[in-house]
Amino acid sequence: MEEKNHDTAEREISRRMAAMPEPLLTWYASVRRELPWRVSPSPYRVWISEIMLQQTRIEVVRGYYERFLAAFPDVNALANAEETRVLKLWEGLGYYSRARNLMRAARVCRDEYGGELPRTYEELRSLPGVGPYTAGAIGSIALGLSVPAVDGNVFRVMMRYLADDSDISRASVRRRTEERIQAILPPGQAGAFNQAIMELGETVCIPGGRPLCTSCPLASHCLARKQGDPEAYPVRPMKKARAVEEKTILVLSCRSRYAIRRRPAEGLLAGMYELPWLPGKRSRAEMEAWMAEGPGDGELTELPEARHIFSHIEWHMKGWRIDLTEELPGEWFFEEAETIRREYPLPAAFRAYAAHMQ
Repeated sequence: MEEKNHDTAEREISRRMAAMPEPLLTWYASVRRELPWRVSPSPYRVWISEIMLQQTRIEVVRGYYERFLAAFPDVNALANAEETRVLKLWEGLGYYSRARNLMRAARVCRDEYGGELPRTYEELRSLPGVGPYTAGAIGSIALGLSVPAVDGNVFRVMMRYLADDSDISRASVRRRTEERIQAILPPGQAGAFNQAIMELGETVCIPGGRPLCTSCPLASHCLARKQGDPEAYPVRPMKKARAVEEKTILVLSCRSRYAIRRRPAEGLLAGMYELPWLPGKRSRAEMEAWMAEGPGDGELTELPEARHIFSHIEWHMKGWRIDLTEELPGEWFFEEAETIRREYPLPAAFRAYAAHMQ
């Protein structure tokens, strides 16, 4: 009996899935947004856009994308670029490992594929930083491959459409979703279908709010809408609370030059540049004691508190500006504020205090 019920449920899912492509593609053709990466969607252009769009909103990415393509118009230009310049152009997008993986993958493409991205899904997957979704997006949109591209938007649409309460963090759920989409990809239109379902998730079947079901081309077949609770999907595991680190950020100035240094090559914000900092939130008395032990004389000015959230950790920060009479020796070097802004990739975590470099 249980097996019979399972078979019946699978047939119903297949029926609903088969009803997706036609209304979705018709809707997409009428509402498709004009985005820079949709113009001449070469494998390289699609690749750069998809990496930038991970964990980042479209409206933020537009300007970054155009500046990045102007600086590095093809694989070889990126493969031969200096890391500091790449990170500088990435500054503000966060998740800087994405930029480094772009450079690593570009070098693989330069050395092993003649300066082009590979042409098969499996070879795309072998590139540093290219997961199943990115390979599917590049393959279907730019190379005409009949492969799915399942990102967070697609998961949300699918889980609501089928009223599927499976935990989307599980690899088995991703594979099952990919298989269901693979089975209905319209011949010769996999790229359009993948972009259509992503567009639906971005603009109609939205996260963090009531989905716009009255504007959805799939509404008549959507089980979550039929149940009246689409916001209950998708189901995610409870997130662990982020660890909190307290820091005192220092704006060290000497004759209109400011102290910075490069962070280690591994770990958080690897290879970026940073302002001086001390563990904990230091009071004026503690700062005066620290100065007496090291930097010596200097005018001390308290700066506002700030907070920066990473994916797994939060920095709670207090700031002090110190106007020194002499530059500090050692690992810190001093540059003019405009030079720092123009040439050195400084993470957004320090932005609130970099504003005090004038």
